[in-house]
Amino acid sequence: MGSGTEATRGGWSRRRFVGAVAGAAAVAAVPAPAAPPGEGGPAPRPAAGSPATPAAGPRPLHLGTYTSVDGGGTGIGLATYSPETGRITGTGTLTGVADPSYLAVHPDGRTLYAVNERTDGAVTAVRLADRTVLGSRSTGGAGPCHLSVHPSGRWLLSANYTSGSVAVHPIDASGTLGERTDLVTHSTPAPGPGQQGPHAHQFVTSPDGGHVLAVDLGTDTVYSYRLDLTRGRLTEAAQAHTRPGAGPRHLTFHPGGRYAYLANEVDDTIAVCGYDQAAGRLDIGAPQSTGSRAGTTNYPAQILVTADGAYAYLANRGDNTLARYAVEASGARLRLLDTVPVEGDFPRQIAFSPDGRLLFAANQRSGTVSVFTVDARSGELRLTGRPFASPVAVCALPL
Repeated sequence: MGSGTEATRGGWSRRRFVGAVAGAAAVAAVPAPAAPPGEGGPAPRPAAGSPATPAAGPRPLHLGTYTSVDGGGTGIGLATYSPETGRITGTGTLTGVADPSYLAVHPDGRTLYAVNERTDGAVTAVRLADRTVLGSRSTGGAGPCHLSVHPSGRWLLSANYTSGSVAVHPIDASGTLGERTDLVTHSTPAPGPGQQGPHAHQFVTSPDGGHVLAVDLGTDTVYSYRLDLTRGRLTEAAQAHTRPGAGPRHLTFHPGGRYAYLANEVDDTIAVCGYDQAAGRLDIGAPQSTGSRAGTTNYPAQILVTADGAYAYLANRGDNTLARYAVEASGARLRLLDTVPVEGDFPRQIAFSPDGRLLFAANQRSGTVSVFTVDARSGELRLTGRPFASPVAVCALPL
């Protein structure tokens, strides 16, 4: 989303319009990866995988986009990247998946899931071995913008932004999605300043697996639920409220599980949260700086934390930077170190490579993906080369 208001243009939510349409003209002249006719893997991980020796040879990279905008993509972008250099090479497009603006992979690595961010929202499963689309299921809401796979691999969690609801779908042994088992709309508290309703922006599982948490920008609330792992039903356990008008967007846990970090999109802040695992309750701390420059209109997007819990990174849309924080006091404190330009416009989403050595930034308005190396000791980021052109790049998922 680009603003706390809900103005629409041409039936689009403000969330999509601010980021996507502004970038359409810029992207129109950017060549997309060549796609063979008819062709067409936790979502960007809250923490990078344990550092390890990079796998030999190129690795898969999947790219999310909007297919219903001028200059947008025609499906899920397919590419590879070098684990050593970060260089991206386009390999085609998986067509037949509409508006795949967010991607996640099953824990077994065999199935890719995408939201279909449309008025009649849906989620789609794709078998990676042969790129077969396994089918789509309705999310029961409008504008799904985030999804994640429960660590058990049995449930898909999705957030409907426009209608302010969260959905649960079963996943069978083949990775195929079943009919929705639950749908919960955030009816209380009342919408925050500038909002006309709830706007679920993220739905994730706590590190201990005991609760699933939904971040709602419209109600300035993070909802905690217990998920019945047999029936796929949700029971609310707790609510945590930001200050009015903060507009929370994205939550990321510290590897230790006792703390989490919350990006507040509307008031351009980040907050450290304590987490009570038994109750599933967050205690949201005081707002902190995102590092954005004075006078810059900025909407923080997504947070990543390194696997060792030493550093955190925040994507700043508008300031067009990545903020680097030192994580101190076993996760209880963030200290802003610096910001690094993404060399692109509107970094909507960021993700680590599985080994944690690379960080990918999907820049929506410039239609590019920037790749950085992550220094294991200092946490410093260094751009690996010229950003890769990808139409209306809103998600990059390296496997």
